[in-house]
Amino acid sequence: MGELKDRVSKEIIAAMKAKDKKRLDVLRYLKKLYIENDTAKVQKPEIDITIAHAKKIKDSIKMYPEGSVQIEGIKEEMIILSEYLPAQLDEPAVIEIIKTIISTHDNPNMGQVMKELSPKIKGQFDGKRATDLVKSLLG
Repeated sequence: MGELKDRVSKEIIAAMKAKDKKRLDVLRYLKKLYIENDTAKVQKPEIDITIAHAKKIKDSIKMYPEGSVQIEGIKEEMIILSEYLPAQLDEPAVIEIIKTIISTHDNPNMGQVMKELSPKIKGQFDGKRATDLVKSLLG
């Protein structure tokens, strides 16, 4: 069993004792994803599964009108999921990473920079925003 899966399993028990239905639902679904991964032909790191699930949940906000009950539920779910994600990077930190990458290349291009940047910020910063930052810094 992986470290995240162990943690989620223990916190499911705590959520059941606390009768925290929303947290229990989120954690049970996350554990289901980990179990499916355990039986997959090609297994992924649990953190990658968590990041992908959080991205899918975050992207689903666009499907509902602002202020709807669904959006509030999604926001609650994201707060719970954020406890299992890597610490988020702020924009100035990402800009510094981009500048460092650019400085290591003689003639940097978008593809080179993104290829190095993506694994460094995975799950810690919005990829679309990172692309925009790279474009602006490359001029």
